[in-house]
Formats: sequence, structure tokens, C-alpha cells
Amino acid sequence: MEYLLSTLRQKREVDSLIRDTIDKVLVLRFGRSSDAVCLQLDDVLYKSARDVSRFATVALVDVESEEIGVYVKYFDISFIPSTIFFFNAHHMKMDCGSADHTKWVGTFQTKQDFIDVVEAIYRGAMKGKLIVSCPLPPERIPKFQLLYKDV
Repeated sequence: MEYLLSTLRQKREVDSLIRDTIDKVLVLRFGRSSDAVCLQLDDVLYKSARDVSRFATVALVDVESEEIGVYVKYFDISFIPSTIFFFNAHHMKMDCGSADHTKWVGTFQTKQDFIDVVEAIYRGAMKGKLIVSCPLPPERIPKFQLLYKDV
């Protein structure tokens, strides 16, 4: 999918994309191009990119790049793939019923699920919110266990 969606491998590329994306939701998928789940998510993102192009920009971030390690640590990306949303350089959070509101972990089941999530984030951001409620029913939200070390 790297040839269909822009892939970022350097910190300055990610920084400039976050800073320069104005009045649109920026969707950053952190993952590996060799991972099967990432490829499934990339397919959903690619098929949806045209539909959300008026209010969102989609990009892939390669976590195996050394420079990207700063973001992997900062956003605590321990599960691949993880999708993070920004609006006007502000990190947008989403309440999905899990303990972690900072990112979407896993893949979207359908193209429409992704479009609904991005649209909800866009509408919330336009109202000045930094956290929005997930529009998907709980059975379509991926479940995962958070493991806390040394707590």
C-alpha cells in the first residue's frame, strides 16, 4: 500500500505534515508494511481516502524507521497498527470505551466504520472539542488488553 498512500519515514516529514494540515483531520497509521493486519487496515484507508478527502488526509507512518521512534515512544504505540488523529496540529482523542483514548488500536472492520470515525472527529474538532465519542457500536470496536509494567 506504500505506493497508494504517502508513507512517512522521517520525523521531519511527520512534523511538517502535522503542522501543515489545516482545517482537515490528519489520520496517521503507525505500522509495518509487512504486517498482515496493517495491510488490511491500509486497504480500508486507501478505499476510504477519496471519500474523506474533503475533510481528512491519510498517511502511513513506518514504525521500523529509527527517527519515528520518538513518536512511537511519545504515543506509547505498543500494538501495531495504531491510528492517531490530529486536527490543526492538535492531537484528537476518541472515547471508545477503552482505557486509552489517544489512539485507535487495530483495524476498522469496514470502510464505512473508518468514514464514520473520521467524520465524528472532524465534527467534534470543528466545535472545538479535543475528545469525541466513538460513533461505532461496541461490538465493532477492536478489544485489547492494556498491560502496565512496573505499576
